[in-house]
Amino acid sequence: MSSDLIHGGALDIMRAAFPDAAEPWHDLSTGINPWPYPYSAVSDGALAHLPTHAAAEACSEAMASAIGASPQSLLLAPGSELLIRLLPDVIRPRRVAILSPTYGDHLAVWRRAGAEIIQTQTPLDAASDVDAIVVTHPNNPDGRIFDDEALETARQKLAARGGWLIVDEAYADLVPEHSLARHGGVDGLIILRSFGKFFGLAGVRLGTLIAPAAVRKAMADRLGVWPVSGTALEIGMQAYADTAWQSHMRETLSDAAKRLDDSLTGCGMKPVSGTSLYRFVEIADAHATFERLARSGVYVRRFDWSQTHLRIGLPANAEGEMRLQSALSP
Repeated sequence: MSSDLIHGGALDIMRAAFPDAAEPWHDLSTGINPWPYPYSAVSDGALAHLPTHAAAEACSEAMASAIGASPQSLLLAPGSELLIRLLPDVIRPRRVAILSPTYGDHLAVWRRAGAEIIQTQTPLDAASDVDAIVVTHPNNPDGRIFDDEALETARQKLAARGGWLIVDEAYADLVPEHSLARHGGVDGLIILRSFGKFFGLAGVRLGTLIAPAAVRKAMADRLGVWPVSGTALEIGMQAYADTAWQSHMRETLSDAAKRLDDSLTGCGMKPVSGTSLYRFVEIADAHATFERLARSGVYVRRFDWSQTHLRIGLPANAEGEMRLQSALSP
């Protein structure tokens, strides 16, 4: 499989595959905010000393306040990707229903763990027949939002049988009103949160598990004593405490997504759905369009499961918008 089909962000691989492409490249493949949070300089101690319990608590409290969760329900981690990979070893369900299509690593890790997998567009309907349901909410790549009542009904059915509703909220900062974080800690609910997408600082490697105490304890045993760096804790605390920036950024991203939709529509592409960090589009020959864009130095996301869909992130500036529009124009 081509490396770009596994994840976005493989810009080094794209440069090698398309050496004659225009520079600078515009990486629209990741769904990461192109306008990162302007954090202040971290303290000398964040790098010179082991992360402290006080720093972890400060970050947890700021995060909990921002997302509407109880601080006691959180377990900080170095990104949600590691949590996804460790979770099968923590809860070990035998039969798992996974929303399809969705973020590919969910399927990969549960398949590798030996679980029986049901891929479906209606995973909540399987709550009486499986040990766990996995949904990304809002979904990646199509931005799908589930009804709160439907999610709660599924959780209750699963919890009554010792099962789990696993909700990947990597993009929930965009639509906080749809987050389940306020229910964090209840039976049968596991939430995974990511810092890097909305705050545009994926390299910080910060995320959290929101779950009942036994699950948090089992995951903490696997993560070790100092799972999150002092630098990540300080930056995370600053960013989550800055609710004014968060509110303004949601408006900024919404406006940018509308501009992108207008640009795509003007080039004959129909945005199907998505979030305010990326648009999910349908096109007759997506892989050929992917290569045409790449030759122009524009890197978007294609999929091994579809010949007719692309995911396109937000250009960071006017030059990126113009390059994308030019590459898409007949």
